[in-house]
Amino acid sequence: MKRGTFAILTVIGIYGEIFRISAWSVNNFLMSGTQAYLTYSSSVAAGAVRGIEECKYQFAWERWNCPESTLQLSTHNKLRSATRETSFVHAISSAGVMYTLTRNCSMGEFENCGCDNSRKGHAGGKGWVWGGCSDNVEFGERIAKKFVDALETAHDTRASMNLHNNEAGRLAVKATMKKVCKCHGVSGSCSIQTCWLQLSDFRETGNYLKIKYRQAQKLETDKKRMRAANSADSRGITLETFSTLLSGELVYLEDSSDYCVKNMTLGLRGTEGRECLQGGTNLSQWEKRSCKRLCSECGLKTEARQTETVTNCNCKFIWCCTVKCEQCKEVVTKHYCSRQDSSSSNNTRRRNKGRKPAAV
Repeated sequence: MKRGTFAILTVIGIYGEIFRISAWSVNNFLMSGTQAYLTYSSSVAAGAVRGIEECKYQFAWERWNCPESTLQLSTHNKLRSATRETSFVHAISSAGVMYTLTRNCSMGEFENCGCDNSRKGHAGGKGWVWGGCSDNVEFGERIAKKFVDALETAHDTRASMNLHNNEAGRLAVKATMKKVCKCHGVSGSCSIQTCWLQLSDFRETGNYLKIKYRQAQKLETDKKRMRAANSADSRGITLETFSTLLSGELVYLEDSSDYCVKNMTLGLRGTEGRECLQGGTNLSQWEKRSCKRLCSECGLKTEARQTETVTNCNCKFIWCCTVKCEQCKEVVTKHYCSRQDSSSSNNTRRRNKGRKPAAV
């Protein structure tokens, strides 16, 4: 089975579990739970896939690259990790679901949802007023919250962390919305503008949350106090801890694993065999350093391999109406992390010993 297909099926399975356990109330929409499931389920599943695809893009050239194991989001699925990476997965998945629900609302796919007209007619600033058809993010946020947050049935610190990061993801969608304006006036003078809010490209949300990931705060809990308390008091201590945090910031509880090393128990494949970028045009500094980060700093060597690729080329339009292309073969050089002899590996490890760990 192809890797992408596996990811999609896994996500759909996860959100199928949401629908099973949530039995959420939809009285505000005057429909039964079954009808609500049919109305929103495809958008929720598509939104979850959107979030995971963005996660893979954001971490493509890092040691942790959003593997399939990260799709097991909830605490009841026996994945109890609470790392910085887990916080990002929850945030981007929640954001993806909210984004897709909001966009599909704007496209008219839901009968009970339309434009957000709450600001329409109000003065926005000098020379412009609110108008047009703003994307209804309040609707997307409300439905996404009911579906995604239903995964967290526990009342412990990890569940609270996941809910907090889910909310941070939804806030990121709002934070990256863009104002779009249309001019009005005699002869195009643009004496006044009508403006509305639209969703930005989801890449903007991903970039925003990647910054939040870098700035994520490790949450220190009073374990002795938690152990001494009963269940009700423990929930109170947890709420007290999270009440001091800013809602839009990502939080985590545990330090990350060594992502250089293969650990199939945790679903981590390590960096051996990973492709990295060496040279090429239009690469960011982060991408240019990927071979160092994935290979040499993990005790591996960078190995160049030549691969033959076949692409369409010299395409011509033929009247009417076809396009004919030639098949062009090209030998390209790609770089991969591979195991080196034991003495070189030990020397690399010794050189890196004592250094501050690089970002994943």
